[in-house]
Amino acid sequence: MPNLAALLDQTAAKYPEREAIVFGDTRLSYAQVQGAANQVANLLVSRGIAPGDKVALSMPNLPYFTIIYFGILKAGATVVPLNVLLKPREVAYHLADSEAKAYFAFEGSADLPIGDAAWAGFQDTDSCTEFFLVKLDSAAPAPLEPPEYYAPLVAEQSPVFETLEVDDDDTAVILYTSGTTGQPKGAELRHRNMRDNALSGKDLFGADESNPDTYLCVLPLFHSFGQTVIQNGAIAFGGTVVMLPRFEPQAALSLMLANDVTFFAGVPTMYWGLLGALEEGVDVTKLAENLRVAAAGGSALPVEVHKDFKARFGVTILEGYGLSETSPVASFSVYGQEPRVGSIGVPIPGVEMKLIEDDWSDATGEVGEIAIKGHNVMKGYYNRPEATAEAIRDDWFRSGDLRITNQVRLP
Repeated sequence: MPNLAALLDQTAAKYPEREAIVFGDTRLSYAQVQGAANQVANLLVSRGIAPGDKVALSMPNLPYFTIIYFGILKAGATVVPLNVLLKPREVAYHLADSEAKAYFAFEGSADLPIGDAAWAGFQDTDSCTEFFLVKLDSAAPAPLEPPEYYAPLVAEQSPVFETLEVDDDDTAVILYTSGTTGQPKGAELRHRNMRDNALSGKDLFGADESNPDTYLCVLPLFHSFGQTVIQNGAIAFGGTVVMLPRFEPQAALSLMLANDVTFFAGVPTMYWGLLGALEEGVDVTKLAENLRVAAAGGSALPVEVHKDFKARFGVTILEGYGLSETSPVASFSVYGQEPRVGSIGVPIPGVEMKLIEDDWSDATGEVGEIAIKGHNVMKGYYNRPEATAEAIRDDWFRSGDLRITNQVRLP
């Protein structure tokens, strides 16, 4: 199944009535998500979007993100997820740099006018020709003047579409990473990069489609961690994604209880928040009975958070490491084993890691730069051959992150 969208195709075929996405009172089955994604694919094809074209997406954690994401992939195009905090000038840069031909954007709110910034950036980009504004009110009538509204357009499309075949090495997603210097660069991730990283959930977390997890999605889906571990990982194994657009500890706990959440992934501040929100009246026993996996990334978790979370929620937090350039997961604590606090775990199956010097030679001291090799390493930086050559040599990717030897268990 070369196309990453085959993850959705296969799960929708096997479990059409199983819940795929929960958002507020909206509960979408796999069949509904599949049909809606097919409508997006048909819309794109009708507008001349061809395989290999780039399509940008500015969307918080809403069902629309998943639907549009897989619709773009089904059409054989490349998804370019953008940070929803980008200003108009930044939007224009990302659209031009990725050579995006179409752009979907959520309207946002008074506090975060995503749609206004997106429309302004789009108008300043000659190469991007199609703009679709996603309104919170899907029943809003078609406007008399631009921008066009998403809902009336997809409503005209057929919910049937045969996912286009692609090559394993074709680019599925371009994830922008700021790095330490210069303008943001687009990391090109192949279909196989993203697919294999999502499927690693079986080895990393014991994912099982016959006993699927319910995931709380608080990590932003435009970021690689939430996109791969939560969205794609859930869909690969027939799980349910419960979406929360903005992390708020009490709201997160309420959703975990109401939906029997079994899988939580977050950054350290989120774990602090959950522990701090366990006020009197919160059914901690039920939370602990349901929760099966807790995963963390972004930075190291303090010892006290590890201890407190296990005491209250009954599970050990698994810490991992990765970057946008590695799809993102490169290493993780071993499920079922007590992790070493401060360690980034062990390389995931099919991935190698080592420490190197500035000249790419193997590190000889206690400290070195992490280098990664395997199915998760990107194709390169989009339209930046020099930057790609600096970052990848003989299939090894240099991360720019320094570690002491005992912080990662290398093969």
